[in-house]
Amino acid sequence: MSGDTYHHGNLRRAVLDAAVEAIGEAGPAGWSLRELARRAGVSHAAPAHHFGDKTGLLTAVAAEGYALFAEALEAAGDLHEAGLAYVRFAVGHRAHFEVMFTPALYRAGDPELGAARERARLALAKGVRGAAPERPGDDRTAGIAAWSIVHGFAHLWLSGALQDLGDDPVEAADPVIRLLFER
Repeated sequence: MSGDTYHHGNLRRAVLDAAVEAIGEAGPAGWSLRELARRAGVSHAAPAHHFGDKTGLLTAVAAEGYALFAEALEAAGDLHEAGLAYVRFAVGHRAHFEVMFTPALYRAGDPELGAARERARLALAKGVRGAAPERPGDDRTAGIAAWSIVHGFAHLWLSGALQDLGDDPVEAADPVIRLLFER
């Protein structure tokens, strides 16, 4: 390996970026650690050194995804804005989204992943509090309903099932979320 590629600077970040790119192109299973090393311009041993194996790397992708997701939800205002942020995140971070919601791909017990997932859960729960005022104390059910609707919309958009709604997923999601969650 040349000195230019070996002394990369931030090997872990380079491999994570290569993984996100590869997942975006071929899905979470369509690449190898060796291919990622080549993409990132690092030694073939770098991915294994930093992540152990493919599952370790996918765990890091999921943890990063949940952290980014939590940031997006925390920046949103009310439940409507949180729903739009959810769809925006799914479309803008598709590779992370695919890995995050496929727990068989990663180590769910990883502490960094658990902390990021809990942060995202709390941000979503904050947006849902009081969403069902006619049924006080039923925030859990309201949370599952909100999550199901926005996740379902995001998944349908990403799969191409909503092509007749235009080119902007957030614009398309807006009236759906407004209809269901605003009074």
